[in-house]
Amino acid sequence: MPHFLTWIIFLPLIGALAVALIPARHEKCIRATAIGFNAFVLVAVVVLCAVFDRTQIGMQFSESHPWIPQLNIFYSVGVDGLSLALVFLTALLGLLACLASGTITRQVKEYYLVYQVLMIGMLGTFLALDLVVFYIFWETVLIPMFFLIGIWGGARREYAAWKFFFYTLAGSVLMLLAILGVYFTSTPHSFNMIALANPGLRINFGFQCVMFLLFFLGFAVKVPVFPFHTWLPDAHVEAPTPVSVILAGVLLKMGTYGLFRICLPLFPDVILIFAWPIGILGVVNLIYGACAAFAQTDFKKMIAYSSVSHMGFVLLGLAAMNATGFNGAILEMFNHGIITGAMFLLVGVLYERSHTRELAAFGGLASTMPRYAFFLTFMALASLGLPGLSGFVGEFMTLAGVFPYHSKIGIVGCVGLIAVAALFLLMIKRVLWGKPREGVAWPDMNVFEAGVIFPLVVLTLVVGFYPEAVLQFQKNAVDTLVNFL
Repeated sequence: MPHFLTWIIFLPLIGALAVALIPARHEKCIRATAIGFNAFVLVAVVVLCAVFDRTQIGMQFSESHPWIPQLNIFYSVGVDGLSLALVFLTALLGLLACLASGTITRQVKEYYLVYQVLMIGMLGTFLALDLVVFYIFWETVLIPMFFLIGIWGGARREYAAWKFFFYTLAGSVLMLLAILGVYFTSTPHSFNMIALANPGLRINFGFQCVMFLLFFLGFAVKVPVFPFHTWLPDAHVEAPTPVSVILAGVLLKMGTYGLFRICLPLFPDVILIFAWPIGILGVVNLIYGACAAFAQTDFKKMIAYSSVSHMGFVLLGLAAMNATGFNGAILEMFNHGIITGAMFLLVGVLYERSHTRELAAFGGLASTMPRYAFFLTFMALASLGLPGLSGFVGEFMTLAGVFPYHSKIGIVGCVGLIAVAALFLLMIKRVLWGKPREGVAWPDMNVFEAGVIFPLVVLTLVVGFYPEAVLQFQKNAVDTLVNFL
């Protein structure tokens, strides 16, 4: 299938052009067109998963075409077990968030145009194999997300959008410096990730440390790693619900993906030395995120801080420096996207009815909104790591990987896990149980709202009972990462 990955990346561009040709007054047609093209992307990615050879080592469906040959820059894309699940996650959440965008009522045409550009950037980031192409797709995500928050967000949308912009831009500048540093010190000069990971292209160790730190800081802002996390709660609170789904489900994974795709293969000797500090940052994220979430009165901000906590597990898996930890971390990226994407959709459902996110305004919803109570309880239990649901598997593998080498970090990580569990149990109690508030009788979830969340529920169950459904795809990629060490 020639140019298959290019079609996947740029199908949303065709969708954007189609939306641009539709008059702004035909809002239903614009929505249907955007949804249709996002559905095409998901179908193409499902086909990609079906034909992906799980026994093959290395990149598949690779393309490489000269772009700026004078600087050895190529349009290079490819997919392996590390990126496949994240591409599927992007396509799935991209479609579901697009379906949930019916709540957008102003400047509808512009919204879907910007949304399609965002999809291009996210898909390209996970498939790029050239550092310059990776950087361009990475930056492509920044602009549409800035507008999606700044135009269609809440009351403090401009503040949140600019904060997101400056934090992410600062990280991107550091990453650009690292890319240029690696290019000029490699022999021959190259931006190709696969070639740079070749042991024959190692550079001075001290310079490797500097380049690693620049890359790490650039990715840490996006993860986000404490103390670079403060943009995330503001962005989530002000962003419209479908944008929050994409932000938590996909954008945070771009940072952790960069750590595995670039930092580890290019600087294996350095990352071994920094394994302990990375583990410390992981438990700080885990415990701080949970504690900060406890203190929130805004439902959406509480879920945002819980995302900071869950990203700590990914850092713990990276710090393990073994196959078990890597498998757990990569699986946790996928699981967190599914579960937290559903949680933000559920917060959005409640906000559309109540026009508030204050936890104090809720209570006793299990008796008046039983369908909503089921979905919220199910996804909360998945998020706290209940065995049998997908959240458990990634967290358990991560801790199993980190314990033999960093037992103290593993013990603290278990404490953080208990804090996260307590957080979501308390949330269930505050929102669903108790006496319903007087005069409050919001309608339960309708069939459409339940249908948007249902695929995420199914995936949570499938991966929980049969994690091999995802792990079988990433095995060879994880073995390759371990071999670098």
